Amino acid sequence: MTAQAIPASSPPTTRQGFRFTPSVMMWPALLYLILTTQAPFFLTIYYSFFQRNLQLPMASYPFVGLDNYIGLFKDPQNLSVIWNTLVLTGGVLIITLVLGGLLAMLLNRPFMGRALVRTILISSFLIMPVVTAVVWKNLLLNYDYGFFSWLIKALGGSPVAWLTVHPMATVITMVSWEWTPFAMLILLTGLQSLPDDQIEAARLDGANPWQEFRHIVLPHWTQALEVVILLETLNVLQVYGEIAISTAGGPGVASTNLPYYISQKLLVEGNIGVGSAAGVVAVILTNLLAVFMLRLINRNTQVGGH
Repeated sequence: MTAQAIPASSPPTTRQGFRFTPSVMMWPALLYLILTTQAPFFLTIYYSFFQRNLQLPMASYPFVGLDNYIGLFKDPQNLSVIWNTLVLTGGVLIITLVLGGLLAMLLNRPFMGRALVRTILISSFLIMPVVTAVVWKNLLLNYDYGFFSWLIKALGGSPVAWLTVHPMATVITMVSWEWTPFAMLILLTGLQSLPDDQIEAARLDGANPWQEFRHIVLPHWTQALEVVILLETLNVLQVYGEIAISTAGGPGVASTNLPYYISQKLLVEGNIGVGSAAGVVAVILTNLLAVFMLRLINRNTQVGGH
């Protein structure tokens, strides 16, 4: 009787095929972001090279190259719109950073009722832009029965039609009132993370309040200021509801910014080509302004730290 040879077992084979790795699981989200953000932007760039107007026949959409962009920068009225956008964004940034910083330093000190004051100051940030415009237009700035007209009359002066005489200043004030609490909260968070021993060491060395702020507080605020500037720049460049409700971009184009101008071109005039070109300019302007402001604040805080 002979023993039967046992065949050698073959090595286990690895299963080849599709594997759900973490990177694969991110593909649907990445595809969704591309479709919802990049595809509309590239479509906007495409339309900006055509003379596409919904009021014209379907067959007459000629390719015009950069004519829509050239027309934007050659028309003095459009240049006023771009300038208004820069003035509105810069004015709101300056006011909110100064007021937000002062309020943050005030609320960083202990006093009775601090929580109540902080809650009241935050409330304006929670109001919708359209409601803000209605409140300011009807209750505060109305020429006949507004609060400021009543106050000026009580002081012996003549009321002012703010929305007509000073439209851009009024819009800047309105938007600053909304965004000052945001700057205050971010800067207050930055102050509360500042170690007390740094301030005490500076005072022992004889530093005055300005030197404390310049060489300790301001460098410590770098990241908080970057967050405030970046987010406020992106949001203030998109301001639409306040202008549409309070001034409707007027008188003329005195308070028209790029978002309101784009809406007028697209929704009222049906001019897809010019509106798309203005949208591309708005995106480029947003990125340039945000980078410029971030570099400016970085340079100032680094100089203050040395």
